[in-house]
Amino acid sequence: MNVRRRHISGIAVTAAAALGLGTLSACSSDSAAAGNTDKFDVVASFYPMAYLAEQIGGDHVNVTSLTEPGQEPHDLEISAKQRAQLEESDAALFIKGLQPSADEAIAQSGAKTKIDATTLTALEEHGSEVGGHAAEHDHAEEEHGHEHGEEGGKDPHVWLDPVKYAEVAKGVGEAFEKADPDHAADYKKNTEALVKKLDALNTEFETGLKDTDTKVFITTHAAFGYLAERYGLTEEAISGLSPESEPSAARVKELEKMAKADGVSTVFYETLVSDKTAKTVAKDANLKTDVLDPVEGITEKSRGDDYFQVMDANLKALRTALGAK
Repeated sequence: MNVRRRHISGIAVTAAAALGLGTLSACSSDSAAAGNTDKFDVVASFYPMAYLAEQIGGDHVNVTSLTEPGQEPHDLEISAKQRAQLEESDAALFIKGLQPSADEAIAQSGAKTKIDATTLTALEEHGSEVGGHAAEHDHAEEEHGHEHGEEGGKDPHVWLDPVKYAEVAKGVGEAFEKADPDHAADYKKNTEALVKKLDALNTEFETGLKDTDTKVFITTHAAFGYLAERYGLTEEAISGLSPESEPSAARVKELEKMAKADGVSTVFYETLVSDKTAKTVAKDANLKTDVLDPVEGITEKSRGDDYFQVMDANLKALRTALGAK
């Protein structure tokens, strides 16, 4: 229905013409799809946001993702074609701070409804070590006169905590209801159903990780801080919040020492970035490797076809690595 019928800006028209965007398809899974359809057109920054839009919007929305399947979201660069899509959209959904290129493009776009997920739940400062005994480690570092020094900051990975993801879902649902009131009842119903599923997932994680041999796990980058805090675990990241940052030799040596002391068996890596660092650390410390997926995109390598399936696979991997009873 395109709630907000309006003219595209001159810049967008020029970009569209140059790229042959006169007629664009409306396939929700195709990043070439654009707005101006007969539905509520939503441009999402990457998979977790696109998934929310699709689940909440149902048949009433046309969802376009700025990030292609298999593309590392942090590396996203917005094209002229995508800027044109944003100009034609009814709403833009994103997580500020995760993809600077998307943040800038959405801020500069004429999209009437701009939904920043970071305003819908509380963000925390996370570094390379989060949860559990992190405070104990920090205190020990202070006593010895040095600190980790790894990258930290406001952690945007809220979707990996089912409780926080549910909070975001509620906010997105309310925004959809306001922007497209003709279908508000359906958005509300769909949001409630999604939140119910996320509540059940939270219960599965709580139960599945309650009794384990160790509470510590190692990942390539600090994506699982909220999950660790939610379920009483400690995430030790080889790198900081960016998957591309390289660990120092001191950090690697520290992880090897910690793994032995805390009974860590596994170094987790991701599907969308190189596993080289994880395998190097694992080899040096005589540990196993496995996948813990940050669910930033679904590909053929993913252990599931959607958010819930991949999160179930993550729970299974964590239970095995932590020695769940």
